Amino acid sequence: MILTNIDYVPGYDVSESLDLVKGSTIRAKHVGKDILSVFRQIVGGELKEYSEMINESRQISTGKMVAEAERLGANAIINIRFATSNVMQGAAEILVYGTAVKLTKKVG
Repeated sequence: MILTNIDYVPGYDVSESLDLVKGSTIRAKHVGKDILSVFRQIVGGELKEYSEMINESRQISTGKMVAEAERLGANAIINIRFATSNVMQGAAEILVYGTAVKLTKKVG
């Protein structure tokens, strides 16, 4: 599966545009890690627990989007975008979406 945030893939033509595909997840960290993050906010520095949470959420959401595209018979997703929102303290939603397409190799 080819994934790109632009509306084309160099060397390929879009032979069929299938549908909008998306994936999302809402994740929260363990309370103990939340407490560690509060201390880091006071002294400064990266909030590693939240960085990990967002990275995990992106991977899960992207996996769900790819699975949806595969069910449609796509071999690529173009114009991919990510959106993030806070649901509550310590929990975030990640939404990823794009257009599922079928690509064919350009001739000549």
